[in-house]
Amino acid sequence: MSRIITRLAIVTVMSLLLASCGDQLNLENATTPLVLGMDLDKNNKFHFYLTAPVFSKNIKKKSSEMTGVAKTLRQSRSEQDAQTAGSTQGRNYQIILIGKRMLEHEGWFQMLDVVYRDARNTITDRVVVVDGSVPEMLYLNLPDQPMLPILLRGMVDSTSSHSETVSTTAHELHRQFLDKGVTPYASQVKIIGGKVRIQGTALMSQEGIYKGLLDAQETVLLRILQKNALPGFSLSYQLPEEPKKTPFATNTVSFSAGKVKTKIKTGFKNNRFKYDIKISMVVGLSEHLFPFDVYHDSKQLEDMISQQVTAHFNALIAKFQKLKIDPIGLGVYARAYEYQAYKKAEDEWSEVLSQADITVKAKVKIAAMGPIK
Repeated sequence: MSRIITRLAIVTVMSLLLASCGDQLNLENATTPLVLGMDLDKNNKFHFYLTAPVFSKNIKKKSSEMTGVAKTLRQSRSEQDAQTAGSTQGRNYQIILIGKRMLEHEGWFQMLDVVYRDARNTITDRVVVVDGSVPEMLYLNLPDQPMLPILLRGMVDSTSSHSETVSTTAHELHRQFLDKGVTPYASQVKIIGGKVRIQGTALMSQEGIYKGLLDAQETVLLRILQKNALPGFSLSYQLPEEPKKTPFATNTVSFSAGKVKTKIKTGFKNNRFKYDIKISMVVGLSEHLFPFDVYHDSKQLEDMISQQVTAHFNALIAKFQKLKIDPIGLGVYARAYEYQAYKKAEDEWSEVLSQADITVKAKVKIAAMGPIK
């Protein structure tokens, strides 16, 4: 009896193993794009772009590019297969490039429907806005740089680890579009001097329309307001109290932050939302180019830096209100603490937030000044 059971178990296991190989696809018969690009031409026709690695020691160029015109990404599949030696497997994208021209029109996000609808697709792809031509970036192929997907993902991840840009995945972008309490944002790149450069963070309206750009330092402030700035980020400010007497920026102070706390108090009064944001930072001086006795007068320097940081935070808030966007996600706080008032305003949240009373106050404490005078 035990022999029969053993034989049945072996047959069952073998059957399962053989069944799992039924849809196998050999690597040499597949094309695996790592970059998906989307853009509009001058006539507003939709173009798709793909970059896939080439696994052959006999070919010097290590990537293959595909491009074409299609109505949708799913309809572009036949055009993709017509340009490659193997079957196109678009489930391993590392980067999704979106041309800035697309962000001038509503509805571009729906073009990504196939990425989300197929459960086998990865949704950890980094979404990156391209200021310029997507094909120009795709065909750049710099000899002293790695392949574009490796280069871009590495740049986005490393810069994001310093809080100088955002690492928006396809999954996160989907959440931003569905959540009425926040407006979308993504990393932005541009070709400058023949090199790919991270510009900062692209800001969008709730409909996905491009609204503006945050540079690296502004992005750090945004990440602090979002409560997801990573320790070790750096900020630099020129202190007006220290006059500049040379062509050099000798009134500059730079610091790296360790511990950061952001407290957001939400209220609703006189038909307006009110936000009181308090930020405390423990920092270490990494540079100050003017003579100052930090050891004995650290409180004075802390106050000078705190004033500059507070002013820049409030300027950033004013910028968001002018553009009528909410990348911080203050609508999420309104929904949590003032639900009834928020529900009445959620369909026009960006407009309502532009009229809100928002104040930010920052307090900086110097914990380290370096080993030199």
